[in-house]
Amino acid sequence: MRLRALLESDALGLKLLGGEDELDRTVRGVMTTDLRDPSRYLSGGELVLTGLAWRRDAADSDPFVHILVQAGVAALAAGEAELGDIPEDLVTACARHRLPLFAVHESVAFATVTEHVVRQVSGERAGDLAAVVDRHRRMMTSGPAGGGPDVVLDLLGSDLDLRAWVLSPTGRLIAGSEVGGPALPAELCARLAAEHLTAARTGRRGPHRITLGTATYSLFPIRSSGRGAQGSRDVRETLLSDWLLAVEADASDWPEERLDLLQGVTQLIAVERDRRDAARTVRRRLAQEVLELVQTGAAPAEIAARLRVAAPVLLPGLGAAPHWQVVVARAEWEGAEIEAGPIAQSLLEEILVDPLATGPEPSDRIAVAHTGDEAIALVPLPAVSSEHDGSEAGILADALLESVRTPLSAGLNDDGRVTLGVSAAVHSAEGLRGALEEARHARRVAAARPGRVCAAGHQELASHVLLLPFVPDDVRRAFTARLLDPLRDYDRRHRAELIPTLEAFLDCDGSWTRCATRLHLHVNTLRYRVGRIEQLTSRDLSRLEDKLDFFLALRMS
Repeated sequence: MRLRALLESDALGLKLLGGEDELDRTVRGVMTTDLRDPSRYLSGGELVLTGLAWRRDAADSDPFVHILVQAGVAALAAGEAELGDIPEDLVTACARHRLPLFAVHESVAFATVTEHVVRQVSGERAGDLAAVVDRHRRMMTSGPAGGGPDVVLDLLGSDLDLRAWVLSPTGRLIAGSEVGGPALPAELCARLAAEHLTAARTGRRGPHRITLGTATYSLFPIRSSGRGAQGSRDVRETLLSDWLLAVEADASDWPEERLDLLQGVTQLIAVERDRRDAARTVRRRLAQEVLELVQTGAAPAEIAARLRVAAPVLLPGLGAAPHWQVVVARAEWEGAEIEAGPIAQSLLEEILVDPLATGPEPSDRIAVAHTGDEAIALVPLPAVSSEHDGSEAGILADALLESVRTPLSAGLNDDGRVTLGVSAAVHSAEGLRGALEEARHARRVAAARPGRVCAAGHQELASHVLLLPFVPDDVRRAFTARLLDPLRDYDRRHRAELIPTLEAFLDCDGSWTRCATRLHLHVNTLRYRVGRIEQLTSRDLSRLEDKLDFFLALRMS
């Protein structure tokens, strides 16, 4: 479609702010972003939608526009909901770089613009998709006339005789067509997710064809237009967060028009995915604020005040949460420079959803922040629940692990790991700091175990870990001196940096490769230092007990 066609739609109500001479440009796709540099997610020809969250001051506009132009986008559409009128510096930058600029009125959702562009672009390639979408223009809206992914899948069944389901990377059923048969069993969902992750690790483009029993399924990835859009440098950056569309059919003999149709459907479902991710922003911010207060030693009254703000968001209609749990996760790959914190955050948000829950929104009551390579979830627990027996016990590590082990192990292959730690429930703000440390200790216990996906709960921690806050000061000093003084003395005499090496080695869960990379050392040099630490202290850093003792000594020193 041409850019000028966007101005002809009254439903979009777009206002052209510049670029009249460039309206014959072809639009080949659409992307929503608020990243300061979205270039790796752009392939050229897109209409870029932005809420301007990347703009901090006037100086940010020109670099942002320059990046879009270098990526070959067709035009920029800026929303008025955040700042009101579009900033003049952005208008000037677009004029300077000859990039057409549209204003999106605050009453028009980006989802509406996305749906329109997808419909038009796909319609030029496949008339049947355009006909389906045109009859259900509002199917992706959040109002009563909408219905989200389920409506799309029902249409595939009724109009095209295709049964299809949307699954999470852990195999949870998000949406599914009931036309022509019963719902997909949970075991089959997990198997399809595992097969999809295994195929995706090969780097092959979807759809992936899988035969299970007498049925053949074609698996299409559903990629969000933010983190994880096309252009990601490493498939592992998005592997554990992308949804997938499973269609009960063999797509290997489909004509290009039918394949284009299904790709268009995945883009429509991605709108729902983006809406869900946007809705998580508030919960993530609440978790980050509480986490910062806890880690900086803020007064319990201040933490309690933030929890009172968070509880109505996380437990709508139920008031304050009397109990809280903390879950810590880390995702990592050997020999790969991948920003793991956001990956672990997205994955933990999915893992903590009840595996029996369906639909895209059951994670509304989960708040997850990330710091460094670690993701931390603050989970509110109602005092009483009549729906699930034993709910007062909260999240159990074994149950959490069992629900996601099979599909995630397939996606992690032979070079990735996910480790989880779960705290006990605490009843007040005063207990959150201890719960956080408890969950971190539990995750380290899980990391010491073999396997691609491991979890540990507070029940598995030694008693001296749980009683650490009550250890007398003189006992603490004696304990730390016995373990660390030989290393400190050696460091003073030889400038050997054994203490920093020990801290890094424990923080990397004993991974020689990651620790050597973090310290910018050769692995042999690292092995020499660790050997010297073991010689000076008569401890063995391959033993979990000695690792925990060193960790506690460093924390108490």
